[in-house]
Amino acid sequence: MKRVHVTITGMVQGVFFRAKTRNEAIGNNVSGWVRNLPDGRVEAVFEGKPEDVDRVVSWCRIGPSLAAVTNVEMREEAYTGVFTDFSIRYGH
Repeated sequence: MKRVHVTITGMVQGVFFRAKTRNEAIGNNVSGWVRNLPDGRVEAVFEGKPEDVDRVVSWCRIGPSLAAVTNVEMREEAYTGVFTDFSIRYGH
């Protein structure tokens, strides 16, 4: 199993990035969360089978049709299995 922490930069807020990321994660059996950051970036944590997590991260490099992703920073972390679903977090 795999866990990654990603930060997505570009025009990624106000373009349904969080909602579409949630859909992609659920569709790929990936758990975790996604949220907007105050500086305009989007942050997410994905956990699941390595190939499923990799598919969601690859999708994040493009994002929804209205997004303009300029960078995706990714770091692998120790898998925890703490998540039972995928959620959108609100607030900072």
